[in-house]
Amino acid sequence: MKPENVALCEQHLACGKNISAVARAVDLNQSTLRKAVKRGAVQKTSSPSHPETDQGSTKTQRSRADAEASNGMGTACTRSDERIAAAIGLAESATTRFEHSHDVLMGGLLAGLPALCSNGLLKGITSYFRLPDGFYSCLHILLTLGFMALGRIRRPEGLRHIPPGEIGKVIGLDRAPEVRTLREKISKMASSGNPERWMKELSKSWMQDDPEEAGYLYVDGHVRVYCGDKALLPRRFVSRDRLCLRGTTDYWVNDALGRPFFVVSKAVTDGLADALLTDIVPLLLTSVPRQPSKEELEADPLLHRFVVVFDREGANYSLLSALWDKRIGAVTYRKNVKDLWSEDTFSKTEVPVPGGGCTWMKLAMRQTTLSAGNACIPVTEVRRLTKTGHQTAVISTARILDTPVIAGRMFSRWCQENFFAYMMQHYDIDGLVQYGVGAVPGTLLVVSPVWRELDKEVKKALQKVRKFAALLGMHKSLDEGDDIQKKAEYVQDMQAAQLELEQLRTKRKQTKRKVTIDSLAENQRPTQLLPLNKQLTDTVKMIAYRAETAMVVILRRHLNNEEEARALIRELFVSCADIEPDDLAHTLTVRIHRMASPAHDKAVGALLDDLTKLEFCHPETGAKMIFALV
Repeated sequence: MKPENVALCEQHLACGKNISAVARAVDLNQSTLRKAVKRGAVQKTSSPSHPETDQGSTKTQRSRADAEASNGMGTACTRSDERIAAAIGLAESATTRFEHSHDVLMGGLLAGLPALCSNGLLKGITSYFRLPDGFYSCLHILLTLGFMALGRIRRPEGLRHIPPGEIGKVIGLDRAPEVRTLREKISKMASSGNPERWMKELSKSWMQDDPEEAGYLYVDGHVRVYCGDKALLPRRFVSRDRLCLRGTTDYWVNDALGRPFFVVSKAVTDGLADALLTDIVPLLLTSVPRQPSKEELEADPLLHRFVVVFDREGANYSLLSALWDKRIGAVTYRKNVKDLWSEDTFSKTEVPVPGGGCTWMKLAMRQTTLSAGNACIPVTEVRRLTKTGHQTAVISTARILDTPVIAGRMFSRWCQENFFAYMMQHYDIDGLVQYGVGAVPGTLLVVSPVWRELDKEVKKALQKVRKFAALLGMHKSLDEGDDIQKKAEYVQDMQAAQLELEQLRTKRKQTKRKVTIDSLAENQRPTQLLPLNKQLTDTVKMIAYRAETAMVVILRRHLNNEEEARALIRELFVSCADIEPDDLAHTLTVRIHRMASPAHDKAVGALLDDLTKLEFCHPETGAKMIFALV
């Protein structure tokens, strides 16, 4: 080895790096460096600033100490002096302090801290939240919630099955909050703070960070089914279960890569169009960056502010025209398509895919209109011809867009469906965070229970008429004997059923379909689940998902398959790690245990090197974080 390489290797080894990390840094073969260390050509000495590198606590020692602490203040409550000081008001909160620890359970969560912070986990923490003085501060609670989301601890009760002292070491405390404490802190932060405003502020900053993708927004509703008996929630159709169930509809706004911006929850809703125009569009008009000015819109009648993409539920004249009145373009599927275009009009077209890359589709385009009575709105209709001959029709009021762009943006809507499935499985977005119910504004309109019962009776009467008509049709060609008598009975029964049907229809017509909630009896008035805690935890889960996605993007440079990259990131988060703080150098080194294969080790090692190059500092201690494999 060259003398300069020897000196460089000794310098890295003195800083506490392992041989594999040093070999990568100096561009040497690991076996060469190991042999040089073994024969003494490279001296492996400890730096004076790391006197405790080999004195960290083991998992066995920590487990024993945590169990012994249960005889005092509680399991893993080893910082009793700080807890007493916080309890009597001598300290605002506990001090984040990391200790030398080996094999810390889920220590890999610290690798997600830079991504969590860059996506706004601690942004505006002093402006939107506050807690009374105590051992756990707002920062500790948000870090706990963020780490729980990344570590797939779906609910606070999940902390009961993980050693609290181990999670505490990751946070920088003696232990994680107890379940009841965590729920109380979440409630206090949500009730005394403003989680809705925090979510809107984060959404605005996310859009400004990626204005190109913020120009195409995907909106869809997701029903959060409620199985309890405390709240009286309206029934709505749940497509994944093919049933009408009680629940709350959450309207999510995402980009084409599936990254969420914000969510609007409605216990009582008139559908996607009402939620878009009432709750979502006003927020988008103030948040989406790079919107054209008023003068530019007046100069170009085809120019739009931004584009929203949604499914067939919103494919009607009233919604599309209302959006275009605000100069908001819309892309959606066309409903009730009966005509077929000639296959000669389709041509193979290169379609850009959001996020990079392209694909090929057979597309055709025409300028047409969407009508409702005498009113109509001009739209661009794009059709895709599949291999089976099926034609999928897409319409857009943003007529300035090219055909490939309209097709690429519309057919990327599956990313939102994948987002819902992934969040349900891994982040438990349907989970109940807070028990209790709240009142719904009495001025809201809901379907009248009287009208609903009449509607059911009308459907039953119609079914009875159709039954008698079918029986009558079976005997239509017979004119003799008992069959004539039976036919006459069927005619009589059908006439009676038709009379009953007409009476019920008249009664239903005279009954108001929708009434205000205040006009209903007390036991019929719908209620809603308490929203504040859910808003807070949903925002944290959005941050965690965006953080995970950002790390997946980095990892995709080394792994081609996105699903494999996500699985590897999940494995990284739950991996054990050695935590080595250095007060003199003001660093916090996190050495994560190896993955299941050399290929994964190589990919994760490169990811950790990229994280180290960010020179990210811990948000409270200020120590520069260094990431590496053991």
